[in-house]
Amino acid sequence: SRSLPVQQDFSRCFVSLRKAFEMKSLISLALCLGVLKGLWGQPDFPQLRQRMVREQLQSRDIVEGSVLRALRKVPRHLFVPEKYRAEAYSDPPLPIGEGQTISQPYMVAFMTQALRLKGSDKVLEIGTGSGYQAAVLAELVDSVYTIEIVEPLGEAAAKRLQALGYENIQVRIWDGYHGWPRQAPFDAIIVTAGAEALPQPLVDQLAEGGRMVIPVGPHQGVRDLVLLRKKRNGKLVRESLMPVRFVPFTREN
Repeated sequence: SRSLPVQQDFSRCFVSLRKAFEMKSLISLALCLGVLKGLWGQPDFPQLRQRMVREQLQSRDIVEGSVLRALRKVPRHLFVPEKYRAEAYSDPPLPIGEGQTISQPYMVAFMTQALRLKGSDKVLEIGTGSGYQAAVLAELVDSVYTIEIVEPLGEAAAKRLQALGYENIQVRIWDGYHGWPRQAPFDAIIVTAGAEALPQPLVDQLAEGGRMVIPVGPHQGVRDLVLLRKKRNGKLVRESLMPVRFVPFTREN
């Protein structure tokens, strides 16, 4: 028999499948069937997911219960290329195409925990990638806005998130340096690519009392993972969290 987490994964997909039938959407139907295929006849991914949380997160410094529950729930193997699915719950980052990577599970959890999210928060993510970080955020907050500059990645992530039933995520394809002015201000901003300096538009779009986590530093080198807090008077308080390596913040030419 299959475990309860597997049943939950199937349940989420069948809900999306039913919606696809109701909308008579062949594209959504094909995506849902692809997701279901990915859940069947594979390694025991839910067991691997629980092990990942236990050995990679709880054994370190990830203690926030809501973050741990989100990482236990989101099917990470569906956010990596099929040839890497057996490695989806291992510690290192993995390629997702277009020269981009999905961050290691620990880094996803660490950055998410650093934001100290509340359920009512509106969150902006810069660097959608495959959509995994957005899915984790969507388990924790009411609304997630995520921006990806690489069009094939952004389009694939939007379809994947829709197929998995995430209705509280909006995906936009454009230069994340400019943020999402029409939806600002944001209670939290997470940047999943390394910037040489703080993008001023993102600072401006952070709400008073808001938090932003971003890797800052020279390209091709070790960056400083920074947590910014915007005080009620607009003043920024900066805290260095750890040295990190991230793919560069991609900009339009």
